[in-house]
Amino acid sequence: MDVTSFADDPSPADDVAARYADNAKGLILAVLSSAFIGASFIVKKKGLRRAGNTGSRAGSGGYRYLLEPLWWVGMVTMLVGEIANFVAYIFAPAILVTPLGALSIIVSAVLAHFILKERLQRMGVLGCVLCIVGSTVIVLHAPEERNPSSVQQIWYLATQPAFLLYTASATAVSVVLMFHCSPRYGQTNIMVYLGICSVVGSLTVMSIKAVGIAITLTMEGINQAGYFQTWVFAMVAVTCIIIQLNYLNKALDTFNAAVVSPVYYAMFTILTIFASAILFKDWSGQSASSISSEICGFITVLSGTVVLHSTKERDLSSNSDLYTPLPPKMFWHVQGNGETGKHKNEELLPADFITLVRHDYFT
Repeated sequence: MDVTSFADDPSPADDVAARYADNAKGLILAVLSSAFIGASFIVKKKGLRRAGNTGSRAGSGGYRYLLEPLWWVGMVTMLVGEIANFVAYIFAPAILVTPLGALSIIVSAVLAHFILKERLQRMGVLGCVLCIVGSTVIVLHAPEERNPSSVQQIWYLATQPAFLLYTASATAVSVVLMFHCSPRYGQTNIMVYLGICSVVGSLTVMSIKAVGIAITLTMEGINQAGYFQTWVFAMVAVTCIIIQLNYLNKALDTFNAAVVSPVYYAMFTILTIFASAILFKDWSGQSASSISSEICGFITVLSGTVVLHSTKERDLSSNSDLYTPLPPKMFWHVQGNGETGKHKNEELLPADFITLVRHDYFT
């Protein structure tokens, strides 16, 4: 009997220790990823505000933010977070890594409160909690993902009728949101911009998965650059990422960052799981309890999104005009038809005074 063979073979205890070590690495990377991504929302928002003070705002279709260094700092921060998240999946299973993405919601909400001075009402906090809980339930009971082994295999799955129908539907919904809903309702309804980001984002993840497999195989010596499918997936990924960044900037520039983060996370998580299940046929063989749990998760996320949307706080500076609602505490002075009326809520500074001189606003 060869004694050295026993010495070389890892024992079960060593396997368990190695698994715990890998899970710990994945856990740390996932937490760091959430911290970087959550902070990137705040840094990008500050950059968008600075850019809006010197030119057209992103929410109004401007691209002045591309010249703002602080916005690029936020982009780099988000890139670091996404890379850490990608590496975390190498060490730890998705069932451990994905729910930790909800931590980015808490990070962005806390930083928005202290740095951006964006207060989230109590019902808004409840909405955040519902989104986090619902998304976590969905992820924990989501079907196990089946990873393909080649770009050709992903291409075959992507050209099946079910995923082609999903792609066509996602494209149609995105086009309607971008060209019909965005000009009309984008400034008042948070679901428009984030709906575009989430729907397009689900296609981004599928394309990036194909590109990642192509890169991995190429590094192993099996060159994938000669297959046209690799370049198709790469072009789709780049196009979708550009669209996502554009409308995410619009959402951050228009709405409260503490609201944008949880709604975007919830919608993006749901649609990505749905797209992955269609593409990789992961739903087959699921138990009734898992399906029931996922439905409960969807309802919880929907409830949280409705609560958040009903309590959102828009930046007053993004849409200030004559018809903007007046703040609750002010000194107002109305002149009309030769009469003067005054009302005073409390002592205010001179800068808080406002005068309305057009009597045709009143009947």
